[in-house]
Amino acid sequence: MADADAAADQNSGGGGDDDETRVDHETRVDHETRVDHATRVDHLMDGLRAFGANYTEFTRRFATWLGLHSTDAAALVEILYAEDQGTPLSPARLSERVSLSSGATAILLKRLEQAGHIVRTRESTDRRVVTLRSSPDIRPRAEAFFGPYAERMAEAMSAYSPQEIQRFEDFIGRLRSTMDALLADEYRDGGPRA
Repeated sequence: MADADAAADQNSGGGGDDDETRVDHETRVDHETRVDHATRVDHLMDGLRAFGANYTEFTRRFATWLGLHSTDAAALVEILYAEDQGTPLSPARLSERVSLSSGATAILLKRLEQAGHIVRTRESTDRRVVTLRSSPDIRPRAEAFFGPYAERMAEAMSAYSPQEIQRFEDFIGRLRSTMDALLADEYRDGGPRA
C-alpha cells in the first residue's frame, strides 16, 4: 500500500525529489545562461577593442604612407571624415577630436598646411570662424589608401539585413554615448573620479 501511495505521489507531481531536481535543473540552466551571456559580452568587448586597434593601425600606416607623424595623420583623417559627413571641422573641434591642446593643434595644422594637405577657409558669416578643408591633392591619395578598406567593410556588412544593421547602429550609438558621458564626467580630469 505504501508503494502504491509513493507511486501515486510521483505520478501526481507531488514527489519532493522531482521538484528539487526540477529546481536544481532550472537554477543550473539560469546560471549557465548568465555565464554564457557574460562570456559573449567579454568576446564582444574583445572584438571591439581589436577593431579599434586595427583602425588605429590603419591610421598609423596611412601616416607612414604619407610620411607624416601618426597624430598628424589622425587629424587629417578626422578632417577628411568630417568633410565627407558634410560637417567640416573648426580648429577647436579638431582639437577635441584628437585630444590636443589648442596650441598643439595650431602647430599640427601649420605642419599639415605647409605639407599641402589642408587649407583653412573662412566660410562662415562670422569671419573669425576658420573651417578646415582637405587640399585637392590629398583627397585622391586618401581615397586610394582607404578604398580597399571601405570596399571590404561594405562587403562584410552586406551579409546583414537592414534590420540587423539598424540594431548594430543602435548598439554602437549607445556604446558611443556611454563612452562620451564617461569621458565628460568620471574621466574628465584624466582618470576616474574617486
